[in-house]
Amino acid sequence: MAIVEDYLNSKEINFQLFEHPPVFTCEEAEKHCSHIPGLSCKNLLLCDKKAKNYYLVILPASKRSDLKKFAEIVGQTKVTFASPKALFEKLGLEPGSVSPFGLLNDINNEVQVYIDKEVYNTELVSFHPNRNTASIVLSKEMFHKYLNCLQNKISAIEL
Repeated sequence: MAIVEDYLNSKEINFQLFEHPPVFTCEEAEKHCSHIPGLSCKNLLLCDKKAKNYYLVILPASKRSDLKKFAEIVGQTKVTFASPKALFEKLGLEPGSVSPFGLLNDINNEVQVYIDKEVYNTELVSFHPNRNTASIVLSKEMFHKYLNCLQNKISAIEL
């Protein structure tokens, strides 16, 4: 059993695990994961111009990400996608496997988390368990329980 599943079990966070072929994009996930219940989400690691502040943005897979609007929300002039190197340094993840479970690797709690209200309030959500060959489905209650275990700054916002 993988680290994410062990962590969730240790915190008594109930989940369903679904194995599937590797998926790197929302389009591939739509093709291989349409049988998985819950709102499919995309997770973006963004940073400011100087790469001093990092943000994990979680939104429905179907929603367009507006980086300009997000930059305004966090008080930055511009945000951009973090590099694969920064993604690995901050969350211990490779591109294509980004999820809120990567925050388990953020031992310094440096990454700020911004969750679209639609994701935050939905009844079932699904995320990769830090690998793109599986998805974990959590109820709203269990997702919030997981978030409450983290020490990162977490905000539910309208994206």
